[in-house]
Amino acid sequence: MRRSVRERIQRFQLSGWKECAFPGWPVDFSVDNIHERLLVLALRSSSARRIPFIWFWPHGTEACVIMTHDVEGAAGRDHCEALMDIDDTYRIKASFQLVPEGSYQLTPEFLASIRKRGFEIGLQDLNHDGRLYDDRKEFLRRAKLINQYAAEYGAKGFRAAVLYRKSDWFNAFDFSFDMSIPNTARLDPQRGGCCTVMPFFIGNILELPVTTIQDYMLFNLLGEESIELWKEQTNAIWARNGLVSFIVHPDYIMDETRSRYKELLTYLKTLRASKQLWFGLPSEVDRWWRQRSKMRLVPNGDEWRIEGEGSERAVVAYARNADGTLRYELQRLAHSSVR
Repeated sequence: MRRSVRERIQRFQLSGWKECAFPGWPVDFSVDNIHERLLVLALRSSSARRIPFIWFWPHGTEACVIMTHDVEGAAGRDHCEALMDIDDTYRIKASFQLVPEGSYQLTPEFLASIRKRGFEIGLQDLNHDGRLYDDRKEFLRRAKLINQYAAEYGAKGFRAAVLYRKSDWFNAFDFSFDMSIPNTARLDPQRGGCCTVMPFFIGNILELPVTTIQDYMLFNLLGEESIELWKEQTNAIWARNGLVSFIVHPDYIMDETRSRYKELLTYLKTLRASKQLWFGLPSEVDRWWRQRSKMRLVPNGDEWRIEGEGSERAVVAYARNADGTLRYELQRLAHSSVR
């Protein structure tokens, strides 16, 4: 289907999206709110002044940012080199999600060029037809092929085409992490969302949710001419110490929207200089979150210490109740994250 026709159909499908009662917009914190409310209630019902836990991100950073690029067609593949040049200018490394049996060829030289520059490779579906989860038997056939391509390419992460998902089928994959579930899917063909800005496990697969609007939806479907919505989402997620994850397509961002993407990177560069933010590759976030899940807190006098692999990067934090509002404090660090 031609892009112009597809966009007209998608705009018609989106009619009334602003009136949706759920999930929230532009970011939904429903799950995070439940977790924080439970902590406040636990503090109220006990004599504890504060509850210790292992801080969300390495070295006490306040939030995490990841950039991902979904390559849909041959034009996008051919723009990957230029997109890496742009990312490198702003000192941001990204993951490229590639379609192994799509409309473009993946040569060993092309794959090596991504890895050589410090970027990483993930898979985006099998053939990008949007039917991965239509039928269980066909899904298992495709999942087997997807796993074979992942082993061949050294890909540890996966994203389904069009962000379709059936999380109870994820156990057929050999991936370490998935990036197919939006925080709030008001604009996606499959509505809903995970309603959290934190990574979470689905079985043994770590989900890195998509927490910001995709470039295609922002500029092509909504017709926005600025990055204000990206900024609003980024600031809201940073304030909740969450994962700010972007999907930017080389197929679309290399035309008139290139300057807007550079504006986003400039904004992120400014945040990096003024805020305590961790810019990581998806595989690095996956590795950290898995290490964190296996660490343990050990009493250390009046305070606590952390033991386990990766604990040299971990920081003890405390949750305390401040008149019904949950506040976080980091042990032995000058700054704190307060909400």
